[in-house]
Amino acid sequence: MDLPPATQTILHRLHSAGHEAYAVGGCVRDALRGGTPHDWDICTSASPAEIHRCFPDLRTVDTGAAHGTVTVILEGAPYEVTTFRRDGHYADHRRPDEVQFVRSLEEDLARRDFTINAMAVGSDGVIRDFHGGQTDLAQGIIRCVGNPVARFQEDALRILRALRFAAVLDFTLEPATAQAACEQKALLQFVSAERIYAELNRLLVGPGAARVLRDYTEIIGVVLPEILPCVGFQQHNPCHYEDVWSHTLTAFAQSQPDRLVRWALLLHDLGKPETFTMDENGIGHFKEHPIHSRQLAEDIFQRLHADRDTRTRVCRLVLYHDAWPPGTPAGILRWQREFGLDDLRRLAEVRRCDGPPTPTTPKWPRCGPLPPGLPRR
Repeated sequence: MDLPPATQTILHRLHSAGHEAYAVGGCVRDALRGGTPHDWDICTSASPAEIHRCFPDLRTVDTGAAHGTVTVILEGAPYEVTTFRRDGHYADHRRPDEVQFVRSLEEDLARRDFTINAMAVGSDGVIRDFHGGQTDLAQGIIRCVGNPVARFQEDALRILRALRFAAVLDFTLEPATAQAACEQKALLQFVSAERIYAELNRLLVGPGAARVLRDYTEIIGVVLPEILPCVGFQQHNPCHYEDVWSHTLTAFAQSQPDRLVRWALLLHDLGKPETFTMDENGIGHFKEHPIHSRQLAEDIFQRLHADRDTRTRVCRLVLYHDAWPPGTPAGILRWQREFGLDDLRRLAEVRRCDGPPTPTTPKWPRCGPLPPGLPRR
């Protein structure tokens, strides 16, 4: 494997001082897949103090000295250089209480989360792979390093990371890893709302996202419990042959990988279970479910500490996912002024994925007035 010149420079500096050094983790994974890594992380046998001494002419910052990480600034770009280590006990199921610096690359790689992230490459371009990461990468498998239960108990965020990698890479979890993730899902309570939100944002735009949401609904339900009443909830309506959750995933699977669209489709029918009524003919109805869905979406984004822009725009899409813009040029322009062109296109995408008009659904030309109370951008 060829390494970028700046990465080679850092490795050579460490080698020249008598230390082992390798590029490690996600950068190796992405390079092996033919991609361009965003960051090149380095692991080394050098201690943090020794790392500083290897770069007297460069700016170095202790970004995690307790855990052995020093950031080296080279040509304006940051490179994290971390001492080989062994992690201690994880009392909070997120971070080790203490770490022990070691001199062995193999020991360092054994503490990592997944085999595809536990590979290293030296300046010679040779891959160091002690856990079958290259095989799992070729076969599209997410597998924990060592005992999956132990890996997830150490850091509960790894449960969501496993799902995110499966969605983004369109991989599958190997059986033992999948079973452990389901068994340990309650540990997600120890993960901060901000980290959950960040992982979900990345998961939802992955090519395998719909499959992951379907296969691991019970895990997603821990961080988004609002989806659980939708699972198996029959709609008793000739226009909806699937239960609410299955319909949500069918709509989601048809969408383009736009983050706001996918959030809107994931949340658009959350209000259906609480608004369900059945008429004298046994037909189910969900009057004003978009209003209830919007409120549930607001609650979710507030709990996850989501940014205001995402919250406002997604909740607007959820609220008007059943509204039909007018079919006249003047009417479309009026809606465009309220939504903005990009979000009006997103609303059209949500409508497309949610299903074509049914005989009881108003067509665009029959729905001219702008809905009252439309939230401003």
